[in-house]
Amino acid sequence: MKLVKERHPSIVSKLFIPLLLLFFSCEQKNKDILVDHISPSDFEDVLDVDGIVQAVQSSSLACPRGIEAEVVFLIEDGSLVEQGDTVCILESRELTNEYEQVLISVETAKANLNKSKADLDMQFALLDAQVKSIVAQTAIANLDSLQLKYSSPIQRRIKELEIQKATIEKDKLERKLKSLKVINKSQIRSLEIQILQKENQAASMKERLDMLIFKASQTGMTVRAKSWLTGKTLQEGDQVWSNMPLVSIPDLSEMKVVIQATESNYKRMKIDDPVEFTFDAMPGNRAWGKIQKIAPVGQPIKKDSKVKFFEIEASVDSSTTLPELGLTANGRVILKRVLDTIVVPQIAIFDQDSAKFVYVKLKKGYEKRQVLLGVSSPKSAVIKAGLTGKERLSMIKPSSLEVKIETSLTDSTRKKTSNLIHQQNKSSKSQSVQLKQIHAK
Repeated sequence: MKLVKERHPSIVSKLFIPLLLLFFSCEQKNKDILVDHISPSDFEDVLDVDGIVQAVQSSSLACPRGIEAEVVFLIEDGSLVEQGDTVCILESRELTNEYEQVLISVETAKANLNKSKADLDMQFALLDAQVKSIVAQTAIANLDSLQLKYSSPIQRRIKELEIQKATIEKDKLERKLKSLKVINKSQIRSLEIQILQKENQAASMKERLDMLIFKASQTGMTVRAKSWLTGKTLQEGDQVWSNMPLVSIPDLSEMKVVIQATESNYKRMKIDDPVEFTFDAMPGNRAWGKIQKIAPVGQPIKKDSKVKFFEIEASVDSSTTLPELGLTANGRVILKRVLDTIVVPQIAIFDQDSAKFVYVKLKKGYEKRQVLLGVSSPKSAVIKAGLTGKERLSMIKPSSLEVKIETSLTDSTRKKTSNLIHQQNKSSKSQSVQLKQIHAK
């Protein structure tokens, strides 16, 4: 038993000491996680986004208002067309039937006009013949009146009355003939107006039918629209209706990038933020622009989803080569940029009593040094005062025993640096513009 008691501490010490050394070595290793390269560099607060290249201006063709039709011809996606080329033809059976009925009514009205003219001409001719007959009879009666002096008074009176009767009948027929001319003219004019109205109606319908044949208004590449009914690209045989897009012809001389931004990215972007683009399908090609339009309302990613995306439009002001329509663009939105400055990871900056501190590695231990921050991002921050750019910083807060020195900034340094930060914020936009111009060159 005595032998066992003497050997037991030796075994414990052999096991405990290595474990203790391992523990301290691990602890020391964790505390030696340092930032070794705090040398002057460019600070950038950047958002990585993706978008699709689209044309700034596009000629869009849509189904005319008030018409339901069927697509009988639609030019293929990506076809190159010249101005005046036929790109789409619609067929509206309802409008075609109405047009045919109006044409029939026009022909019927013209036939009725011709018939009415013939009937009225016949009536006029009959009356005119009666008038001429009475005139002839009256002339004959006047010739016979020379023999009346040899007739009895009664016969002479009868003949005179017959002549008066013929004269009265002649006057009556002449007035009727005159009235008939006015009536004929009025009836014919009414029929002619009806025909004109129907012809105008037919011409209007013909114009609407002609509107169902769509021609390219400019030279370009065609893009089929999506059906409101199916959500898929329009095909021949699909039904379309009032104001529904059919095909667009983008102007390929000026492009933009449409970005679908997440809500977190959307909140950080603003109008005129610079954007740099690269394109997987065009290696080596780069483009530069800025945010031009931000949608005020987000759209759900899918039906009933609480996750929304926001549509952002960015210009393409300059590029190595103008990107092609429909390409995927990889964008870097430059929210903030400071050239040639001291940049430190946020993980190496610590708070204490509203002040910012870093821990500078010394030969033995650390120096707790106050710093003044400039612009910052979630990942890093610009140090405006407190560092020279040659220090090594700890990313883990050392223990109080390891901190050998504590250095604070003077009031004059803080005031002077704050003024410099304010001036730099004012000139940040001009720096972004100058940098974009350099890239463009």
